[in-house]
Amino acid sequence: MRYFGVSFVVLIVGMAAAVWWGYSRGGMSAALQALWIVAILIILEVSLSFDNAVVNASVLKTWNKFWQDMFLTLGMFIAVFGMRLLFPLLIVALAADLSLREVWHLGLNKPDEYSQHLINHHAEVAAFGGIFLLLVFLNFLLDESKKLHWLGHWEAKIASFGKLSSISVMIAIAALMLSLTLIEESRKFAVLVAGLWGILIYVGVDLLSDVLEKEEDDPKVGEIIKRGGIGGFLYLEVLDASFSFDGVIGAFAITKDIVIIMIGLAIGAMFVRSLTVYLVRKGTLDAYVYLEHGAHYAIGVLAIIMLVSMKYHIPEVFTGLIGVVLILASLWSSVRYRRKENS
Repeated sequence: MRYFGVSFVVLIVGMAAAVWWGYSRGGMSAALQALWIVAILIILEVSLSFDNAVVNASVLKTWNKFWQDMFLTLGMFIAVFGMRLLFPLLIVALAADLSLREVWHLGLNKPDEYSQHLINHHAEVAAFGGIFLLLVFLNFLLDESKKLHWLGHWEAKIASFGKLSSISVMIAIAALMLSLTLIEESRKFAVLVAGLWGILIYVGVDLLSDVLEKEEDDPKVGEIIKRGGIGGFLYLEVLDASFSFDGVIGAFAITKDIVIIMIGLAIGAMFVRSLTVYLVRKGTLDAYVYLEHGAHYAIGVLAIIMLVSMKYHIPEVFTGLIGVVLILASLWSSVRYRRKENS
């Protein structure tokens, strides 16, 4: 439980803040309602981001303890205040041509108008996040160096196509162009630009990692920066951003109170971070070999859901459950694999 100690502290502080906020807005009944909504939002965030924790762990397992702790502290600050509060505020500020202060007051005093701005620009965010997540999945699926394949021969066959240069980027661009058919003509350019940004940022972070790898002979750069995982740190933060906005949009279906949304999603994000570190330090991915596969397949499904959601509403319950089901299936396959290896 020591890996989740900070998360439980955040849980207690967050629940207390929710009670205080609700009480100050409408007495004891509002305080209890705020407490209930925060609990629902925590479950929403954890269910939507469980696969994110597994993928994060697959990156973090090569890092030293210092950078794992940095991911849990500085990365947590960015995840909570950057992705779950500031990022939505920036979107509304750009869309409505308002300052961040004005948008904050809009969120507090006119939450319906604030949430409508976010919903109106869901397609652009879905294009960015969906394409970025699709590339995460494709680069895992099309990795010809993988020795273990969860789905057997046909997965190995697909992975062999990874030897073709830039095939994942080509597929992502094709998916982006196809998704443009789901939206009206007036919004196609904005969605196209958002999707291209998703590709550029993924490729850019990958390029940064490659540059740092080439500096490994320099003990200062190689050990302190590359081994520390700056490239990976940026990658994980963008990955978190791609996951987080889906949770923010889903949260507005539950409540329009941006303070309660931030508290609930922040607590959930903290538990996801702690779960990530737990998986790394306990060597869970090494013990359950298909867990990483299940998480990446869940990310692939989420990427498709995000692109389809430009036109069709996909219930958040389905989005969260499909990831959990795939991870549980991969966990069961891992247990069977261990039994077979040990027999």
